[in-house]
Amino acid sequence: MLVKALSMTFAVTYSRAQIGIQAPLVTVEADISQGLPQIQIVGLPATTVKEAKDRVKAAIVNAGFKTPSRRVTVNLAPADLPKQGGRYDLAIALAILAANGDLPATALIGTEWLGELALDGALRPVNGVLPAVIQSAAAQRLLIVPSLNGAESSLGGQTNVRVASSLLEVIRHLAGKQPLESPTANPQQDHSTHASLQDVKGQVLAKRALLIAAAGAHNLLFIGPPGTGKTMLASRLRGLLPQLTLDEALEVASVHSVSNHAFDLDRWRQRPFRSPHHTASPIALVGGSSPPRPGEISLAHHGVLFLDELPEYSRRVLEVLREPMESGNIMISRAQYQVCYPAQFQLIAAMNPCPCGYFGDDRGRCNCSSERITAYRGKVSGPLMDRIDLHVVVPSIPPDLLGSDAPATGELDDAQARSLVLRTRATMLARSGCLNAHLNGAQTRRDCQLGKIDRQFLETAMNTLGLSARGYFKILKVARTIADMAGKDHIEGQHLAEALAFRRLDRSDQP
Repeated sequence: MLVKALSMTFAVTYSRAQIGIQAPLVTVEADISQGLPQIQIVGLPATTVKEAKDRVKAAIVNAGFKTPSRRVTVNLAPADLPKQGGRYDLAIALAILAANGDLPATALIGTEWLGELALDGALRPVNGVLPAVIQSAAAQRLLIVPSLNGAESSLGGQTNVRVASSLLEVIRHLAGKQPLESPTANPQQDHSTHASLQDVKGQVLAKRALLIAAAGAHNLLFIGPPGTGKTMLASRLRGLLPQLTLDEALEVASVHSVSNHAFDLDRWRQRPFRSPHHTASPIALVGGSSPPRPGEISLAHHGVLFLDELPEYSRRVLEVLREPMESGNIMISRAQYQVCYPAQFQLIAAMNPCPCGYFGDDRGRCNCSSERITAYRGKVSGPLMDRIDLHVVVPSIPPDLLGSDAPATGELDDAQARSLVLRTRATMLARSGCLNAHLNGAQTRRDCQLGKIDRQFLETAMNTLGLSARGYFKILKVARTIADMAGKDHIEGQHLAEALAFRRLDRSDQP
């Protein structure tokens, strides 16, 4: 008799929280006991979760049911996990209905529920559905999501998802009257057309550096006067890169899923290209707020982060890039949260050589003093510059090149350039399992060995140019990429010399 009473006044459903790109399981327990009619929610709920009691009550009534006339306690476990948003509404409503005997509790077994309820019982979309889909599938449970989240939940071909547009549809599904449908898979459309690299006239050296950066995922800095094609070059990088693998695409889509930024589902296999304005704050760049949201560096995960007019960014903003550039992730700590977001991005930056932009101009247009130039360049710290593999001077374009459509001698067209990048990346992955920019210390020593003469040459260059240990290994990685592009098994002197030339700006460009 006691077991029967408990089964009619207590029920359990499951949902998923959102902590970074993780979706930990939340157990929703509903208990109906003697007392004044009210719904109380416990388990560290935020205000938005506490307000669910009013949304749930109205949705239940508008679905044709009565709310319990006794005290209802809803517990969200684990109790020490912060709960945010309206994502638990559907799970709470079903737990209450099951505890009240309006639904068979056995029908809730093996299923998780996400969705915010409108007062009329309609299901509204929520953020962070994709991580919940992935982790629900790993737990071998069915997941019910709002219909408007259907396209996102279908990414990756997961089969454990059903969609519903209202609480009443869910109830009919549980009663066996009208089974819920799987989401319609979003067609994988090919939107791979990109602006042509040949639109940039001249700049053979800069294009060469862009190819090296694309092949090895190296960070790259363009420095030159206005109008020389720095931004055009950077915007053409994505066209040289391969599509994301399925696992990479799901990681990127998960980051966008938990953010408040619009995400083009038709292009979810393309690498992101983020170009924040130089007025961006540190929080906008690395993420933050409460609960923590991903910033631009995480939205650029597995893609490109382009910072134009680099010295115009606040130094405080630029310095926060240093750690994620090394580790590939960013840890954001708040009073109740500690969230780790992925941030393995490729940095492409551009800057002028001086405040007016015309230092070294043949026509003498620069009137900046050496002190102003030094102060301007000093806005970008040495440690940050040390993390940029390739430094490339982008000079002014001769007028006779601007009206010519003929490519430079030996210049690759877009298809050839992309093919070279793909072939080189395949070589790196087959040898090391990662791209050259991501080689660790042991891999670098193993895969970037030098002959005695080349090693002495590099050591002499380090002493002459004052390069750091980090700079030493970055030169080796760039040289390894250049050798891979040439189809060579070992780094040769010419590859090392070219890597060194790209590592330090030409001394004639210094004030």
